[in-house]
Amino acid sequence: MAKPTIIAIVDDDEGVRRSLASLIRSLGYEAYTYESGVDFLQQPPEDDPACMIADIQMPVITGDELQARLVASGRRFPVIFMTAFPSESVRQRVMAAGAHCYLGKPSTGDEIIRCLEEALSAHPPR
Repeated sequence: MAKPTIIAIVDDDEGVRRSLASLIRSLGYEAYTYESGVDFLQQPPEDDPACMIADIQMPVITGDELQARLVASGRRFPVIFMTAFPSESVRQRVMAAGAHCYLGKPSTGDEIIRCLEEALSAHPPR
């Protein structure tokens, strides 16, 4: 039996986590949700997802700080960032650090699906 493709959703807004998880599951993927970067970092690297969708503005660890910690520890998988407060400087920083997409909130389901499919095509799940 094939291992399911897991998409991690890291966002401090429960409504966003719930709606993204529903969208991800409708595409046939497993959705694991985390309310903070701290929660995600408690997961062992062998449980890393095929892709992550993360908010930028979160308490304790921002999305771009989470990305930096993942990169520093060698945990590499595509990251799609979403933010209600888009800025060009943050976009440039996270994209230079290897983010796959940078979307404003709200984003359409089609935009999220396009980014997710591109990320998974460029970095097929192991």
